[in-house]
Amino acid sequence: MLDPWAIKLVESPLKACANILKEKGIKPDQVTIAGFGIGLLAFFTIWINGYKVALFFIVLNRIMDGLDGALAKLTTRTDAGGFLDICLDFIFYSSIVAGFALADPQNNALAAVFLLLGFVGTGTSFLAFAVMAQKHDWKSMAYPNKALYYIGGLTEGTETIIFMVIICIFPDHFPFFAFFFALLCLITTITRVLSGYEMLKQVAKNK
Repeated sequence: MLDPWAIKLVESPLKACANILKEKGIKPDQVTIAGFGIGLLAFFTIWINGYKVALFFIVLNRIMDGLDGALAKLTTRTDAGGFLDICLDFIFYSSIVAGFALADPQNNALAAVFLLLGFVGTGTSFLAFAVMAQKHDWKSMAYPNKALYYIGGLTEGTETIIFMVIICIFPDHFPFFAFFFALLCLITTITRVLSGYEMLKQVAKNK
């Protein structure tokens, strides 16, 4: 929901940083892998209750996630790079939730399970529609530079980052925020499935 606004906000600084990396000969995939490594540091830091340090790693991971795309636009955008970026993003998101579950299983595990279920719903509805959109050669006007068709929703990347910042600042309230965000993910999943299904049915009728 907030992604188009957030992308416009960070586009210029990311492009400036990407130009520096390009001059240094750094490749987009290298940035992707380094960012994922930093994301794993966030997972382990949350596991040992180092939430403020984990917040730093999360923010840095998200910056690098934007940076690899900006760098790819300046160099060579590849299917392999897009695939790697999407895979590692989904693993990173899940690892943060897993970190909270491991940090305090008694209080956090149940909420973490529901949140992971919500992530599976948003992730699968997003990827399934992207596959079908690719078959029809559809392009997203809101996200023209993405490797896949990005179908919108209530919970997108920006909302997920905000959620992660909140739970790192208020870790004792993780169950409440996790259940709430899981509900938002459920709403996103339902709207994506219904709208995607209707769009594809309409395309079939028009053939």
